[in-house]
This record gives sequence, C-alpha cells and structure tokens, in this order.
Amino acid sequence: MGDTWSGPPQLRPGRALAHTPGASGSGSPHRSDGRSPQTPRGARHTDPDGRSRTTPPVRGRPTISSGRRAGPRGPRGLLLLGLPGLLFALITWQVVADGPLAHADERLSDSLVRRGAAAQFLADLGNVTVAVPVLALVLVCVAWRARATGTDHWWRPAAGAAALMAAVPLWVVPLKELVARPGPAIMGPGTGFYPSGHTATAAVAYGAAVLLLLPWLRGAPARGAAVCCAVVVNLGVGAGLVRQGYHWPLDVVASWCVCAMLLTALSRWSRPRSRTPDGTGREGR
Repeated sequence: MGDTWSGPPQLRPGRALAHTPGASGSGSPHRSDGRSPQTPRGARHTDPDGRSRTTPPVRGRPTISSGRRAGPRGPRGLLLLGLPGLLFALITWQVVADGPLAHADERLSDSLVRRGAAAQFLADLGNVTVAVPVLALVLVCVAWRARATGTDHWWRPAAGAAALMAAVPLWVVPLKELVARPGPAIMGPGTGFYPSGHTATAAVAYGAAVLLLLPWLRGAPARGAAVCCAVVVNLGVGAGLVRQGYHWPLDVVASWCVCAMLLTALSRWSRPRSRTPDGTGREGR
C-alpha cells in the first residue's frame, strides 16, 4: 500500500479521470471502466476555474435554437412593408387633394409623353392576356415539380400566387372609382386612372412568378438574374405606360407600392416546407 493518503481519494478540480490503485503520482489517467479515454488530456479545454468548457456542435447534427425564425421585422420589415405603405398613402393623399405633388406629376408627364412602337410593346406586357398566361405557366411547373419531389404543402405557393393575381381587380377597381383621377390630356375626358391596373397586373404576375421560381433555381447568379429580369420588365411596363400617355407617373408608382407589400406577404406565405425523415414538416430556407 504505497499510498500515503490515510483517507479516501479526493476528486481534483478539472479532472474527470481517476488513477489506478498503486499508480498514484504516475500521472496516467484512465476511465473507471478500464477503457482508454476518448479525448486526450491535452485536447480538453477548461476555464480558469478548472471546469470543462462546452464542446462545439458536431458537424451534420442540428443545433438547438430557442429563437423563432426571423420574419420581415425591424429595418427589413420597414423597408418591405412600411415604406411602400407610407409612400402609397402620401401619393393617394396628394392625388385626392390635388396637391403640389400631383401638379408636379402632371408637368412631368407632359414632358415624357413620346408615343412609339417600343413604348407600346412595353405597355402591352402589362395586359392581362400577356402577363397572366406567363404566371399560369410558372404556377403549373412549380406545383408539378414540388409535388413530384415530395414537398409538403406543395400547393401553397401556387394557390397563394393565384389568389394574389385574382385579387388585383378587387383593390384596383374600387380605388379607381373612389379617387376618380382624370387621365393625361392625350387620353381625352374620363376618370379612373389611379392607380394603374396594367402596372399592378404586371407587378403581381411577373413578381409572383419569380418568387415561385427562386427556390428551384441553383446558385446565386441564376436567382439574381431572375430577380433582375422581373424588375427590368416591370420598369419597362411603367415606362411604356407613361411614354404612351396612358397613365401619369404617380399612377404607376402607386401600384408598385401596393404590389411590393402584396409580394412580400406572398413570399412569407409560399415558403416551401420539406418533409423530414421523421415525417414532420420543416420550413425551407
């Protein structure tokens, strides 16, 4: 009994390993069950108090997070929802009150009207007969692909986009009747030009189509190109409507503001949910 201690062995801070009887002072740690330690002593990290630090998560295993998934809140929410809403309210107030912003809009329109074939082609991209079939084709392709790949709630993106497209006349027509804004002089007498229905149709159709395609596009360049294409087409539609004298510039901007809020809501609603091996749904990113 070469041990000099008269009492039972005491645990040392920061040491989870015991010494074998008779091997005191040898410094050779081992597990109490006789197996060799899995982690060398030199690889263990302790804090100043001698307690083991938390080990990093193992790659490939999910980590536990107590926070909820981030939504369109804070600065991003202000940008995507708050600013378009405030701008739409300001424009509507100025148009209804025939304020200085509306007067400046009319003067700007007079200097921009230059009718031509190119402007007419761009304006026609906002026709229901052009924009809606494009969205319908994308809806069918995305719904078929999502169902074939086993995506849970595969119908959500298509249903949300279709409902958004069907709702365009439900808010455009009443606003036209309430505001009753006359059109540019080239359009002759009449009212109901605010907001622009062609702009709203194009923004919802092409914008929703891109939102549904984004989860299926591989790589940031492809997704960026799709978004840029939708933005350019919608800018072209607005420019064509103004150049042809079909609408005042603020008619177009107001429709863009409303559609920005609607498309933001659609992006949250249509986020795909993939099936996990245990059968539960997992929100896609």
